[in-house]
Formats: sequence, C-alpha cells, structure tokens
Amino acid sequence: MRAPRVVLADDHLLILDAFEKLLEPECEVVGKVTDGRALLDIVPDLNPDVVILDISMPNLNGLAAARKLRESLPKVKLIFVTVHEDPDLAAEAFRIGASGFLLKSSAASELFQAIKAVMQGQSYATPRITDGMVKALQDPGRRRPSEILTSRQREVLQLLSEGYSMKQVGGILKITPRTVAFHKYRMMEQLGIETSAELVRFAVKQHIVMA
Repeated sequence: MRAPRVVLADDHLLILDAFEKLLEPECEVVGKVTDGRALLDIVPDLNPDVVILDISMPNLNGLAAARKLRESLPKVKLIFVTVHEDPDLAAEAFRIGASGFLLKSSAASELFQAIKAVMQGQSYATPRITDGMVKALQDPGRRRPSEILTSRQREVLQLLSEGYSMKQVGGILKITPRTVAFHKYRMMEQLGIETSAELVRFAVKQHIVMA
C-alpha cells in the first residue's frame, strides 16, 4: 500500500517543517504553503490524498479554503490542525466537509491516528472537543454568527480586515471596488455592525482573520 500523499498548509514555517518531519516516515509530503489562496493554487496539480490545514491563515483562512476545495475536489480528505479549542469551530469544519479536527498541542500524538482514520473513510476529532462538537452539530440553531455570511462575503471581510483597500480587494478577487463596497455594507447591515472597526473585531472574534 502506497504512502498517503499529503499537502500541508500553515502560516508558520516552523510548524510546516515540524509536521513534515513528523509525517515523513509514513507519508509523502508533496507540498507546503503558508496561506489559503496558495493552497487552492497547488492542490489540483499535486493530487493529494490528504490536506492538513490550519484555520488561521492570511489571504484566505482555512475554513474558506476548505469550502472551495470541497466543491472542486470532493475526494480530498481535509484535516484541520489548529490552536482553537472551540467545539463550535470544529462543528463548522465538519459541516463544511472536514474529515478530521485536532489541536496543535496534541498533533504529535494524534496526527498519524487521524490520517489513518480518514484514509479508511472514517472521521477523526480530538477527544478534547468531541462532546461540545457533537452538541453543536445536533443543534441546528447553534451556529457561529459568521456562518450567515456567504463565501464571497467572508473573503471580502478577511481581506479588508487584513488592511487591504477596497481597490486591492477587488484586484485580488477580480471584482470591482464598488462590488467590494456592496459586500462590506451588506455584511454590516446583516450583522448589525455600524463601523469598520467593529467589523474587524467581528472578523477576529470569529477566527476569519488572525488577531
């Protein structure tokens, strides 16, 4: 049986190197990237079995990148490895289509177990968040506020919160600045937010952008 082909995505180079060394005995690491957009660029050509990704990444966070990967490459297994010990975040990841969710603090002992499980068609969640995650998945009304936003709105929100101008955001997303402004003010209306600063605070609190 061949070794699983793995792509790693994390904004910290030290984490990428550590995960690569950890996985080398049993997996073939075929790619490493530091942001979500780069991940979307390389995955189609590399044809991995598993993508191991962080949630907090620049340009496009892990949840947003996962949504797009699930649409374009439904067979790829997605395992989130994050510092966020948040059952609601884990529930959102599985609703998107993740196969695994574990914490960086336990990755050394759980990552191989998670990869083995997802390669066998199973799901894996670290025991530290399982109970809360199951409750969140069973309660359809218990969703994170950011989940009411569209994928495009979340992309716009992340880039604006990272300090890009409306013109720059438009260039990255290949839309007009006027369309960027429409998305921004539509989000503020939906969320009951009145200022740009409040919008940034919302993005940080919802892990759409890094603090």
